[in-house]
Amino acid sequence: MTGLRSSQVAAAAGVNLQTLRYYERRGLPAEPGRSLGGRRLYPAEAVTVPRVIKAAQRLGFTLDEVAELLEAGQHRYGRRPDAGLHASAQTKLAEVEAKIADLRVIAGTLRAALDAGCDDLVACADEPCCPIPFATIIKGAPDADAR
Repeated sequence: MTGLRSSQVAAAAGVNLQTLRYYERRGLPAEPGRSLGGRRLYPAEAVTVPRVIKAAQRLGFTLDEVAELLEAGQHRYGRRPDAGLHASAQTKLAEVEAKIADLRVIAGTLRAALDAGCDDLVACADEPCCPIPFATIIKGAPDADAR
């Protein structure tokens, strides 16, 4: 039986061997065949799955979400219409755009704090002209005494 060894698949996919093993424990790539000596032997196309996983993670998908996408791709017929890449990408894009909007607000607030010359967080909190919305932040934070 011929094929790629685990280290070859990991190297070709751009992941380390421990990452490939972790993906295997999660059941993400198909179970590889074994040599007579018990070594894992992968077909050449096995390199694609770890590459796809890493690319999807860079796009913001969690490993659980990637697993769902891989599962949906394997069962094209009879799958839920919301389980595919298109629906997941739309959802992820909305999450990313919401994060970007939040980050823009944060960046603007930090710029305003720098422009106002805020130098001491506690002293700034007592100033009425402080651009950092302490009252809003405190209302949204869980009570530390409740822990």
